[in-house]
Amino acid sequence: MGHATRIVPLIKKLQQENEIILGISPSHEFFFEAIFPHLKKIELPSYQISYSRFLPVWLKLILQAPRIFSVIRKENALLKKIISTHSVNLVISDNRYGLYNNKVESIFITHQLIILSPVFSSWANWMNIKLLRRFQEVWVPDYEPRSERLSGNLSENKKVPIPVRFIGPQSRFVSGEVMRSKSIDLLILLSGIEPQRSLLENMLLEKFKESKLNIVLVRGKEKVAATHKNIRIIDFADTNLLGDLIVNARTVICRSGYSTLMDLHILGFRNLILVPTPGQTEQEYLARYWQQNYKAKVIHQRDLTAADLQLGG
Repeated sequence: MGHATRIVPLIKKLQQENEIILGISPSHEFFFEAIFPHLKKIELPSYQISYSRFLPVWLKLILQAPRIFSVIRKENALLKKIISTHSVNLVISDNRYGLYNNKVESIFITHQLIILSPVFSSWANWMNIKLLRRFQEVWVPDYEPRSERLSGNLSENKKVPIPVRFIGPQSRFVSGEVMRSKSIDLLILLSGIEPQRSLLENMLLEKFKESKLNIVLVRGKEKVAATHKNIRIIDFADTNLLGDLIVNARTVICRSGYSTLMDLHILGFRNLILVPTPGQTEQEYLARYWQQNYKAKVIHQRDLTAADLQLGG
């Protein structure tokens, strides 16, 4: 979902003078239909990446690599047909490696020019460079000055063989002066691939079941909204509602996914508790980086039950 939300401001800018076609996965159709109901949408094959309750993310990705590369080939073949049918002359791909074509300008969006992995790191970065060569340019959604980076070392790689352009943080939210009532003691933002999303949800519901705090939990899934004793549960919050919740919260607990961090940065939020997805090296790095540079508190999921969250702000 993070890749879907961060492309919103680019679509809004580009549609002013261009005809836009959105390539979407089925799971994101409801999101794009709500924001861009008038734009043409074409379904792309899903990568269907899954996590494990026990295996680290990097290992699960390695095991799924043959299927992922198969999807990359399928989406590239589909793109060729789309370009021919709709006379497309520019392709912008957010982390979909198969959306390139040598007949039109193809741009790749990523904040991760360095692939972090405890094993096979050299191979992963070699493969990443090989895949990036197929594009004409890379757009990095971050600040260019190294001292201002939100992504830290992830976006620093001099070996990338094509031009790299820093386009600034991208968020569906708009920065500016807002009224901050701080009426919510704790806002829990859940995201990511199952089963880890639900594991974290259950741990937090259990931890705060007797709390007297005003707590709101945004699940990031489409189901009927409900109240869990003292906790207000929202299944899916649109842009306006989510922005209001964030700016009126004293503390936010969330994963350290890059798109979530960009959103919080744009809204000027500071009192963060980050719980990186276990075994996801990118999130673990971003959590450490934001702890060192943006004063975020980091709690690993394995330590969450016994942790003192020190809410406030």
